[in-house]
Amino acid sequence: MTRQREDTHLSQAVAAAESAAAYDTNVKFLLADKQILARILKYTIRECRDMTIIDIISCIDDDIEVAASALDPGLTNLGRVREDKTEDSVPGEGTVYYDIRFSAYLGQMKMKFLINLEAQKLTSHSALGYHLENRIVYYLSRMVSAQKNTEFYRTDYDSLKNVRSIWICMDSGKRGDSIEEINLERKTVYGDRDNSHRVELVQGIIVNIRSDSAEKTSRNTLIAMLEVLLSEMNVKEKKDILEKEYGMVMQVETEGRMQSMCNLSEVFIEKGIQKGIQKGMQKGMQKGAVNQGRQSILDLLEDLGDIPEDIVTCILAEEDTETLRIWNKAAARAEGFAAFREKIMGA
Repeated sequence: MTRQREDTHLSQAVAAAESAAAYDTNVKFLLADKQILARILKYTIRECRDMTIIDIISCIDDDIEVAASALDPGLTNLGRVREDKTEDSVPGEGTVYYDIRFSAYLGQMKMKFLINLEAQKLTSHSALGYHLENRIVYYLSRMVSAQKNTEFYRTDYDSLKNVRSIWICMDSGKRGDSIEEINLERKTVYGDRDNSHRVELVQGIIVNIRSDSAEKTSRNTLIAMLEVLLSEMNVKEKKDILEKEYGMVMQVETEGRMQSMCNLSEVFIEKGIQKGIQKGMQKGMQKGAVNQGRQSILDLLEDLGDIPEDIVTCILAEEDTETLRIWNKAAARAEGFAAFREKIMGA
């Protein structure tokens, strides 16, 4: 008989109290499940729109990578998700870490697509210190340039694989549910030249889900599903809705990850990170702003790799919102952890 090992609530609560990054880890592992990935692809990638979920799942390669280690070793990956760092290092261009990266063979010709998926909690320029659209274009560019000597050689540019960068953004208002596309467009600005070749090599997709409890279910199937998946409702409710309304089969890893997320979410609520803001309590609002500032800095630093423990400790100990705002800007501009450490510690 196969026995499933599970962390206790206390173990998860301790992890949550130590670092808010644990919640982000579970979000990434949930989104990396093939059942979830298949639905995301169906409603965002043009070549998948007429495919069934089962067919899309069969087209997703087994090279799925998640940019984090497993939160709980008892919840195995069943051979599906590699826990490597999704590192893209190009000489002279630095290193980029993706949340989730995988390949899929789509369309009638089974063309290979290189796809990355990002879970983004904050999107505003004021919170990030930059425009998110520019980061998406940068990621797309890196996914293209990284194909040199792997997908194509010398001047064989027609062997370049299509790249797609999909961003699940979680801070839209009650009416902000939407899906946006960023594309390359070729157009004739003078003359009547016929451009028969469509430039479809790169595309960015932004899926905006609502951060507040929506009064009505989104009319978009993908957004409605994601809002259930990433909501604060308990695991049983989520399972019932995902099974009955979206036809999902609950797997051991998926169930476990949702349980972890819900338990962690309860801890966050108890600590006043979310509910304090919603209730309009002044103390809760201040604490929420502090935690949001801390998490924004951690999100930016994740792009540089594994955040050193001393930097994480320093960020989580800071209570002043103005200081956190300054550190946020420093994180957005930092080229490495040493430079950022010098900014915040004077080391």
